[in-house]
Amino acid sequence: MKHLTYLLFLCPFLVSCGPTSNIITSKAEAEKRGIYRSPQNKSVAKTTPTRNASTKPTSRNVTAKKNTTGSTNSKINDRNADDYETSGDNASYVVKQLINAAEANLGVGYRTGGTNPNTGFDCSGLMFSTFQKFDITLPRSSNDMSKVGRKLDDDEIQKGDLIFFKTNGRSVINHVGMVTEVTDDEIKFIHSSTQKGVIISSTKEPYYGRTYAQANRIIVNL
Repeated sequence: MKHLTYLLFLCPFLVSCGPTSNIITSKAEAEKRGIYRSPQNKSVAKTTPTRNASTKPTSRNVTAKKNTTGSTNSKINDRNADDYETSGDNASYVVKQLINAAEANLGVGYRTGGTNPNTGFDCSGLMFSTFQKFDITLPRSSNDMSKVGRKLDDDEIQKGDLIFFKTNGRSVINHVGMVTEVTDDEIKFIHSSTQKGVIISSTKEPYYGRTYAQANRIIVNL
């Protein structure tokens, strides 16, 4: 009887120690669980009207910079084959899964040219491999990534958008992350840093507030 009483007392603790993670780290796993189905319209090239060049006022701790390259080859503000088009509900779900997939790599070390958790990631490698899990193929470099999708005003930035920085003291974008949280005065983003590997940082940190360049949307709501 004493043994039975002990087991009944112990059961709740054994149950509470079981795995509780709901993170899904790949499209295949989501499909296997029956909670994800690939949208039908993923790569449709269409022209989207360019937004007004002026930037709306915002209280977020970032500084918007205009695109002054004048390049006629830029894919900014145009629908193109690199955009991922889906419905509103599916877009919200895909964004959550993109963030989950990226956050599954928190703590992985930095490696130049790295694209997998076994050897490490560089900043663009983390974004490239994360989006690739959902059959979204991005350019390989952060500078090239900044030329696809739609460039956003500061007050448009949402979870799942790519956020870009110029951390080398020059005018060329050389760092990228993915937005994980947005408040009135702060943007948090996941990225692979050279010093700490895959971490979540904030635009409230002086370094990133100072070097912020722009944000682009790759997931397009129809």
